[in-house]
Amino acid sequence: MPESIAVLTAPTPTASGFRRRPRRRPWAVLTVAVLVCAALARLAVQGAPAMPHALQDGITLAISVFLESFPFVVLGVLLSIAVQIWMPEHWIERALPRIPWARRLALSVLGVFLPVCQCGNVPLARGLVERGLTPSDSITFLLAAPILNPVTIITTYQAFGWHEGILLARIVGGFVIANLIGTVFSMHPEQDALLTPAFAASCAVHAGENGHRWGRSVGRFAQEMSTLMPALIVGSAIAGGIQVGVPRELLAALGSDPLWSVLALMALAFVLSMCSNVDAFFMLAFGSTFLPGAIAAFLTFGAMVDVKMVSLMRTTYRAMTIVQIVALAAVAVLLLGFAVNFLG
Repeated sequence: MPESIAVLTAPTPTASGFRRRPRRRPWAVLTVAVLVCAALARLAVQGAPAMPHALQDGITLAISVFLESFPFVVLGVLLSIAVQIWMPEHWIERALPRIPWARRLALSVLGVFLPVCQCGNVPLARGLVERGLTPSDSITFLLAAPILNPVTIITTYQAFGWHEGILLARIVGGFVIANLIGTVFSMHPEQDALLTPAFAASCAVHAGENGHRWGRSVGRFAQEMSTLMPALIVGSAIAGGIQVGVPRELLAALGSDPLWSVLALMALAFVLSMCSNVDAFFMLAFGSTFLPGAIAAFLTFGAMVDVKMVSLMRTTYRAMTIVQIVALAAVAVLLLGFAVNFLG
């Protein structure tokens, strides 16, 4: 049977051994998350006499990552709800090609019409899976959309123009790498095994939902935010903590080496967890220190995977799936950076 846009059906509780979980309390989770963020913001702004400078810097950086990402997560959840609940039934099936590789190509450029940062694309990818797309399709979209995004393209052009092929490498490289990784995962014989058991089960539950659309939308918004907010907070905290301990002098010393410059900026992109809409302006300050291939690798790898992104992806994909995504993206972007350095 040829691969098509198949609706994922999670195993029934009796067949899979899933236990019925107690009902979540999404509003309670959201309230706790807001209180924690407010407390951290107060500490970062006012400081405390006994607080070490490194801790205060880490809190400040974590809050900046959180505040940069939060609006895009909300936008992503709203777009996800629009796809899941408000989009006419079977519209996706009619709009997208039925040939698997062509469908992935179409999903790759969907980011042109949905200018959402990479963190906001996670809930949108969840919504696509719940509407019947395969996990490999969602992975292709997830990796390509933050790069093939009009805001990202414009800001990268404003920062670098066509200089040394950085913009072209980011656009073409991101498109090709996302489709290669999506193709690899499309060969997995059990697509639902790429997802966490909880999310795979929720796909089956939501597929049969009925009721008033507005009521379902409000409930889904609370549920998605309660799932993603803890992951966003944890990812932001980890990113802020790591940034405090990364010696910038070491990165600058590696900037002129064709090999180590690419590896150094890929590691920096993974740690900084910057929004793909603004990372080009940050990288502009390193333009005279690092080689063009390293800059292209930073802009491509950071838009696909970073600490915050991995934390958010964990709400949807199994740990092994995420490890494989990061590994494949790292190898592909590394080759992209080398190619830009040696051909430029």
